[in-house]
Amino acid sequence: MRDGLVDLHLHSYFSCDGDYSPEELARMAREEGFRAIAIADHDTVSAYPEAIEAGRRAGVEVIPSIEITTLFDSREFHLMLPFVDYESEAVHYIISRMEGTRLDEARSRVIRLRENGIDVDWEEVWEKSGCKPPLGVKIAQIVLDKPESRRNPHLSKYYAEGQTLAPYVFYQDFFAEGGLAYVPKKHISLEEVLHLAPLTGGVPVLSHPGAYFQRTTRDDLLRLKVLGLQGLEVYTSYHGPGETEYYKSLAEELDLVATAGSDFHGRIKPGVKFGLIRHGDYSIVEKLKERRR
Repeated sequence: MRDGLVDLHLHSYFSCDGDYSPEELARMAREEGFRAIAIADHDTVSAYPEAIEAGRRAGVEVIPSIEITTLFDSREFHLMLPFVDYESEAVHYIISRMEGTRLDEARSRVIRLRENGIDVDWEEVWEKSGCKPPLGVKIAQIVLDKPESRRNPHLSKYYAEGQTLAPYVFYQDFFAEGGLAYVPKKHISLEEVLHLAPLTGGVPVLSHPGAYFQRTTRDDLLRLKVLGLQGLEVYTSYHGPGETEYYKSLAEELDLVATAGSDFHGRIKPGVKFGLIRHGDYSIVEKLKERRR
């Protein structure tokens, strides 16, 4: 059956930067008319099995997934694994690798922010991240939420009227390569994750290929296809119409499943509302099932 909306890229509060419980996400999915969703939290499967049960209660299929932060060709690439076996040794190995590198990265970022006159300390960042290694945009949000930050003239641009992407602008200014608090990334390689993917039960799908930090090219996808990539997130909040058409054509050319996901988090992405991406139907789920090894 092809009927029914799907969103294969949602984040719960088990992500360091998500706001909603699996129960709330499943309820919102039912209210918005979605047949299936995937909670793909950053580098963790802690939402499961709670999310599966929440979906059953709401009458919405919840597909286990994860979004892994990786490195490929000196860039940060995010890879989702819908249908992941969240109890597999392989996925827990990947998560353990990520926890160490993300923790070191976050601590170093906070140190460099302090060196550049930003009033923030590690203890508050850790606590406000739910005692999980925070990504850069989460650290940015914590800094910008502090009343003291509004009095720092170097941060005034992030509070300008109409500024809705302040944490992401902050990330670009401070944490991107060349930024004042830049820390070289040491994440697990995308090649290694693709090699391990069959052991996780998941189907490798590249998240938001047009994102500013990925800038995925056709040559990139040719290489990743050989390594086992099976899907490409074509319909996403990161893509405008031109990028959507570009990646849709590449998915067709390279025989990759074109998937749909909003990358909904909550407050940290105020422009991404639940149900924003409505281009995905249940045929995507069926196609991904056919790619399971």
